Amino acid sequence: LLALACTKKSSNSTQNIEGDLTQYVNPFIGTAFTGHTFPGATYPLGMMQPGPETGNFSWEYCSGYFYDDERINGFSQNRLNGTGCVDLGDLLMQPFAGEKRADLSSRFDKSTEKASPGYYAVELSENDVKVEITTAPHVAFHRYTFAEGKPANVLADFQSGLVWQKERLFTHVLENEVTFEGDRTLTGHTRRTEWVERTYYFVIEFDKPILTSEKLDPQDPREKAPRYILTFDMGDDTTLNMKIAMSTTGVEGAKANLAAEVSGWDFNAVHQQAKDEWNRYLSRVQVEGTNDEKTNFYTSLYHLYIQPNNIADVDGRYVGPNGEITQSPTGTYYSTLSQWDTFRAAFPMYTILSPEIISDMVNAMTDYSGQQGHLPIWALMGKETFTMIGNHSIPMIVDATLKGFTGFDAEKVYGEIKKTLTESTHYKSNWDLYDKHGYYPYDLIRVESVSRTLECSFDDYCAALMAEKLGKTEDYAFFMKRSGYYRNHYDPETRAMRPRDSKGEWLTPFDPYELAHADSSVGGHYTEGNALQYTWHVMQDIPGLIELMGGKEKTGEVLDYLFNTTQESTGNLSDVTGLIGQYAHGNEPSHHVAYIYNWLDRPEETQRLVRQITTDFYKN
Repeated sequence: LLALACTKKSSNSTQNIEGDLTQYVNPFIGTAFTGHTFPGATYPLGMMQPGPETGNFSWEYCSGYFYDDERINGFSQNRLNGTGCVDLGDLLMQPFAGEKRADLSSRFDKSTEKASPGYYAVELSENDVKVEITTAPHVAFHRYTFAEGKPANVLADFQSGLVWQKERLFTHVLENEVTFEGDRTLTGHTRRTEWVERTYYFVIEFDKPILTSEKLDPQDPREKAPRYILTFDMGDDTTLNMKIAMSTTGVEGAKANLAAEVSGWDFNAVHQQAKDEWNRYLSRVQVEGTNDEKTNFYTSLYHLYIQPNNIADVDGRYVGPNGEITQSPTGTYYSTLSQWDTFRAAFPMYTILSPEIISDMVNAMTDYSGQQGHLPIWALMGKETFTMIGNHSIPMIVDATLKGFTGFDAEKVYGEIKKTLTESTHYKSNWDLYDKHGYYPYDLIRVESVSRTLECSFDDYCAALMAEKLGKTEDYAFFMKRSGYYRNHYDPETRAMRPRDSKGEWLTPFDPYELAHADSSVGGHYTEGNALQYTWHVMQDIPGLIELMGGKEKTGEVLDYLFNTTQESTGNLSDVTGLIGQYAHGNEPSHHVAYIYNWLDRPEETQRLVRQITTDFYKN
């Protein structure tokens, strides 16, 4: 039984919460293998995600944490959840009792590690400290309990950050400034580049005076930011509290965020506020089932609201892609929307469960386009990464429009959609080739050519729907024609979406099992997948795809083969996991495919596969 406890009105007035639903959230789900989740403290849609770092470079540490690791390097203040790219991990803090060591990372007893929405705790066995962390939207709150009779210290590492390669640990910081304001406060800023180049500002406050500060020697001459060991005057106390606020606009913005959200030193009150806010979101859906079933469900719902992030200060100011301070008319500015990953299911879920944030999301995408010249592809902290393909801000915006959301200027938004799909504003907007050939030729677009055609044609379909709603008949015809470009990649001989060159010739030889990605050593014509998986990426026209394949029976044969083949892929990609035959539930392009059996008058196959997927791939 699933009861959606929401309306299209503001859900700030939450429905009656049946108990504490945070008890059914297990933040450790997804923290092993390639899940790239983390157990740190979070606040729904907040800017901060403070938590432990067990590693800080390579694809395996996109979130800075891996469940099986035995040491913690420190506790940074923000991170990404579930992505396949690396960034953030700002402002690493590592408490320790006693004398300084060359290596201040620490072993920890796994049994002491606790995590729940808005809270994280662990005991560092070598550092003799119990660490507890909670958070507000813009403020991380740490509580350290030190062993008695030993000096209480904190390593404040302003050079650290999450990066792709170890070498980047020394070069990702471009500029840094740290100022000691009195004996309890540090302020400053860092400009760094990894996935994007960005600048963040911070204020760090302690509830005990800093007795001494020792600036450590750089680990590499290229470093631009310092590390300090701060020793505190604890008196007779063993507990040190620390608050860290961040901003994109300036130190004053960070200070204002701190004053507005966490003016005092009541850790438990801040934790309770985060817990209550999580319950307000989790309680929008009530489910029945076993404890494990509830845990799987509510943990997924929890992950849904870790991102996107409202990066606007409490006064509504933010820094967007043009690098200038901008005032948000709504007081919010959502970034890290992760469009390629979220347009299929997450965003439609937001429209159902949290309608009060949808117009703000659409306005954020529109404002971004006004500054950048196109709708965001994959923006991180207000900056474009140009990661992935297509522009799936478009289906998200059109979804909101067709569902009747009105908190934005539809004509203005449509103008940004049309500009994004017709004007060449960046290196992935090759519309001249797309329109000339009706597809992306692999000899001219050397990576992801097939996937780009398929995903752009889906965006075109969405644009056509919005043009139709606004009465723009010529635009509707233009985009609807484009939405059929997927047909130009279908090869009836191989019954797959196959690359072709600018002369219309099929790629030969052709291996439909070959996995490809633009960032792999061999490139390839598909995005995080192969032809067997991407052939079904025609979500806008399943009847048309069935017609291309020769009808329902023959389409069913191809689909059956996808799910039942025992032949393995050529090559290896870490994203392609959760296999049923060649169906890859571990990556988004496959997620809709099991439902295609409904179009083939075989709903029992959809039901069987969906049950298998939910049973086999979602576990507590």
